Amino acid sequence: MWAAMTELADLIQEYGQRARQAARTLARLGTEQKDAALCAMADQLVARTEGILEANRADLEHATGGGLTGAMVERLTLNAKRVQAMEDPVGKVIKEWTRPNGLRISKVRVPIGVIGIIYESRPNVTCDAAVLCTKTGNATILRGGSESIRSNLAIAEGLQAGAAEAGLPADSVLLIPRTDREAVKHMAQMDKYIDLIVPRGGHKLIETVMEYARMPVIKHYHGVCITYVDKDADLEMAVDLVVNAKTQRPGVCNALETVLVHRDIAKVFYAKAAGRLAEKKVEVRGDERTREILERIGYPQVRDVTEEDWTTEYLDYIMAAKVVETAEEAMEHIEKYGSHHSDCIVTSNEETAEEFLNAVDSATVYWNASTRFTDGAEFGFGAEIGISTDKLHARGPMALEELTTYKYLIRGTGQIKR
Repeated sequence: MWAAMTELADLIQEYGQRARQAARTLARLGTEQKDAALCAMADQLVARTEGILEANRADLEHATGGGLTGAMVERLTLNAKRVQAMEDPVGKVIKEWTRPNGLRISKVRVPIGVIGIIYESRPNVTCDAAVLCTKTGNATILRGGSESIRSNLAIAEGLQAGAAEAGLPADSVLLIPRTDREAVKHMAQMDKYIDLIVPRGGHKLIETVMEYARMPVIKHYHGVCITYVDKDADLEMAVDLVVNAKTQRPGVCNALETVLVHRDIAKVFYAKAAGRLAEKKVEVRGDERTREILERIGYPQVRDVTEEDWTTEYLDYIMAAKVVETAEEAMEHIEKYGSHHSDCIVTSNEETAEEFLNAVDSATVYWNASTRFTDGAEFGFGAEIGISTDKLHARGPMALEELTTYKYLIRGTGQIKR
């Protein structure tokens, strides 16, 4: 056992050294060369689509035999459309100004260096992470979960082949080929080579990374997304938003997990929403007043809510629900139980909406729109690493800008400080 652990530690140490060396080269590449590499990576992915899908089918066969829910299997599934959608990076931003003394100052986005990304399911993260890191001149070390290891390896091989074809360092993108839990610990302790760790996954994974990390961590934590339906809401709109946020794709972090409904409109809201939620077979876990309303209209899947339900990211066709007295009570509930990911108010009252937008301390706060829009592509960023629930240095969809730091370049003509 100890020999195996030492072997794994040595492997990750080697990957760190190789990635650090690659990062030095990547940091000096121009946009044109990086873009050429991204095009070559995309070409390799398209050319290898069938092989990637075959690896993914093997992962899915193993997953469905392992008791994963339908929503989780959906997160794991690739198809040709998703493979080709992995290609969309965007440009970088530079700001410049001149001081009265003639100094020309540039605040320039620069690579972070080596970024370690630890994730579960979703093999498209392998590509998104590698592409975004390459575009921003970062080397990356990836560690995926056991449930998608075949897909991840197949995708990584295509990316590495494309990078090499374009003349990038061979170690620009490294995927740890083992899924041992100890790999997470070793990566988190390797601050000599890894500048930033980005964990994407469940509570246990995040906590493990936070416990051992010796470098900055940007957490992509669970999404307990909450929608509050106010007494002044357009109820047809409210039903559309709640059903969409809960059922359009329940296995993702920006899906709705809890709905709060003002007492004045709760009966009418649920009368309108019940049929559409029942059609999608959504199980509602409600407080006493919610259960009374739903049971009275014969809703087929309703049960008592527990304290644990308020903080649970179901990633499934399950929704916690509560009737609240006021908008203030809704905001207090979000502060106590939410995950600071994506929260929404549905109302036609602008004053109430603005109070909610300003008071709710989440990465994204919505007024009359589905939480499902918390996404890099939907925000116009292109692909993303994930959704950060931290406040520094990235919050919300983490795309190209969030994968850079900056430095100041000062160009003078002999100025001295007097």
